[in-house]
Amino acid sequence: MIDREVDIKTADGVMNTFITHPEEHGPHPVVMFLMDAPGKREELHDMARRLGTAGYYVMLPNLYYRRVRDFVMGPDKREEMFAHMNALTNKMVCEDMQSLFDYSEGQRAARGGKSGCVGYCMSGPFAFAAASAFPDRISAAASFHGVRLFSDAKDSPHLDADKINGEVYFGCAETDEWAPKEMIDGLEAHLVGVGTKHRVEWYPETHHGFVFPQREGMYHKAAAERHWERLYSLYQRNL
Repeated sequence: MIDREVDIKTADGVMNTFITHPEEHGPHPVVMFLMDAPGKREELHDMARRLGTAGYYVMLPNLYYRRVRDFVMGPDKREEMFAHMNALTNKMVCEDMQSLFDYSEGQRAARGGKSGCVGYCMSGPFAFAAASAFPDRISAAASFHGVRLFSDAKDSPHLDADKINGEVYFGCAETDEWAPKEMIDGLEAHLVGVGTKHRVEWYPETHHGFVFPQREGMYHKAAAERHWERLYSLYQRNL
């Protein structure tokens, strides 16, 4: 695998981004890997590498770059984390993703055309919003224990779900205070109503953050492995 840290220019600054992809048999489909609230870190780099080994050009940006280049989560950092998280909007992240796509166009290892996206926790709605913002580019998007997927907010990502041309997948924890069942049920009913190609799947005996190996007390190995299976299958079908 080839790993790189790259500074990508955006309209709002410089977005430090981790990129990983196979050494051989390129160019590879681009997949955007969007971080959860604790930020861009080695745990996510390892997850991006695992996805990349399946034959993808994976881009993991620091979405907090407008406020901080390197956010390191700790016991006393929750308030700061929420401030960073709440400063983001779907529109901002989609603009950042355009910058990522623009950068990838000039890379020999990255293939143009159909691309994928995956978001975790706070980035679940970002991946969902991107699928509608880039309907001719993103053919497969996934959200795992995503928050704010279906709400009364003016920019709730479900409002543009009818624009999605690709397939969207939602992996949901059985017990999740940040993504309660009533929200997911409302989301699924809406997707059925507008005809979006989708799958909503519940992961038994899991809690919010179950995919992360270092999330003590939350990581669920069997469910995390299923999450990888579903991602690989989604991208194999669509990219």
